[in-house]
Amino acid sequence: MKRWLMGLALSACLALSLAGRAGAASYSFQLKQEVVDVYWQADGTAQINYTLVFANDRGASPIDFVDIGLPTSDWSLSSISANVDGQRISDIENSTVVSNGAALGLGAHAITPGRTGTVHVLIQRVGGVLHPDDQNDNYASAVFSPTWFDSSLVHGSTDLTVNFHLPPGVQPAEPRYHTASSPFPAQPQTALDSNGRVMYTWHTTSADGSTQYTLGASFPAHYVPADAIVRTSILAGLVDDVTGAISALGSCCPFVLVVGFFVGVTALNLWSNNRRKLAYLPPKISIEGHGIKRGLTAVEAAALMELPRDKVLTMILFAVIKKGAAQVVARDPLKLQVVQPQPAGLYPYEIAFLQAFSGNPAARRQGLQETMVALIRSVADKMKGFSRKETVAYYQSITDKAWQEVQAAATPDVKGQKFDEVMDWTMLDRDFEGRTRQVLGPGPIFVPMWWGNFSPPIHTGLPTPGPVAASMNMPLGGSRGGGLPQLPGGDFAAALAGGIQNFSAHAVGNLTDFTGAITQKTNPVPVSSSGGYRGGGGHGCACACACAGCACACAGGGR
Repeated sequence: MKRWLMGLALSACLALSLAGRAGAASYSFQLKQEVVDVYWQADGTAQINYTLVFANDRGASPIDFVDIGLPTSDWSLSSISANVDGQRISDIENSTVVSNGAALGLGAHAITPGRTGTVHVLIQRVGGVLHPDDQNDNYASAVFSPTWFDSSLVHGSTDLTVNFHLPPGVQPAEPRYHTASSPFPAQPQTALDSNGRVMYTWHTTSADGSTQYTLGASFPAHYVPADAIVRTSILAGLVDDVTGAISALGSCCPFVLVVGFFVGVTALNLWSNNRRKLAYLPPKISIEGHGIKRGLTAVEAAALMELPRDKVLTMILFAVIKKGAAQVVARDPLKLQVVQPQPAGLYPYEIAFLQAFSGNPAARRQGLQETMVALIRSVADKMKGFSRKETVAYYQSITDKAWQEVQAAATPDVKGQKFDEVMDWTMLDRDFEGRTRQVLGPGPIFVPMWWGNFSPPIHTGLPTPGPVAASMNMPLGGSRGGGLPQLPGGDFAAALAGGIQNFSAHAVGNLTDFTGAITQKTNPVPVSSSGGYRGGGGHGCACACACAGCACACAGGGR
């Protein structure tokens, strides 16, 4: 009998929920623009500033209420102020539409059919919004979802901007962004706001006003009070959210809650099993007016472009061989003979690279990781105050120009000489092998003098020259270089690509593990954040977050 009664109650509740949605069908609008500024404060709270531009459809009901979901229950109505097109409104109450949010009564400033109106909302203080970072207890995780609306009410695309203003004092190299999902770019734009605070900006013109988007960042926990960071387990947080939802639901439909619980559990499992990957170069600050960072080497530019680590290390290998600082004496396992005394003019990362090969394979692997870590940190320091986007474009243009110079060479010896001069820049091309085949073509090319110190027995057929003979002070070309061997351009391209693969296989080992060890040091706080269950937008019964480090805003809308 109890089961029958429960089934009857569930059916009745579902019918009431559907009836409620049908009654709200007269609301129909576009959310043309949404701008959210989240200020993560020094006391561990958040200040949230919304600007929402609504375009009410002709024939629809006036938008007389707007419900704004809030991340936690630690806020007060007295901390909220709002206006419509600059006209202050005073009717601000607890929402009866979302389980945790504020209802803005627009009153005489309701947005009438066919009209566009801008709603501005300022929530001065929301507490309980920070959690321990999932991968580093010394960092605090700040995750936020902008408010969204019921899919039966809103249509069209939204120009959505979310600005994170990190706590005062956080230094540019310290915070870490959480990789965003589509339609946002994975990495936010970075800048300093008008108060000198580090600011991350996510922007897209193709957001959906009825979709929950979750964005996040992490920063050193010592910038906020220790007791401001909510330290609960993921499971405990999930239980608390469900318990809170039960209290808020009252007579609301338990069916929705049950579905929400299982959706939350599913999201939790996805969060546990699918951690997002982060780039190994930490995001730097782009301050308007500083522009391009010139003077980087090709290897440093490769690190800035975040090329695969084995490719960057192979570029260093080619560089030290070209400079006569080392030669390959064995390919499997890869062994180098380091020249003593070392030639002048080696870069710090080249010296560290050579030192890494002085130990056993395990020590070498660690040494190469440390070489990459030092290189990445050095590039990050050099990029302070410069635009990464503009700088990458600048070095990409150098790469394109280098290819053009090789392409324009008229004879095999000139083409070989030119390619040797610019090869370090052409290697910045992610399709280096394919582009090399295309530019060098099927015809012959004179291999460079240093090539014998990289792969003497396989491709040249000549005795291995000593380090001095490999010096780039000697001329290139068949008629000028004493009969250097020739290879078809395609074979030479394959040999270069094979060098990268060989380095990866015999020096780096498992590239995923090798890369992970580097990332943990250069960008050590990657956090995958999962969203929470959103309870039906403007007419939902509950909103619960199911993730650690998560602060989600519930859906809102008219009534």
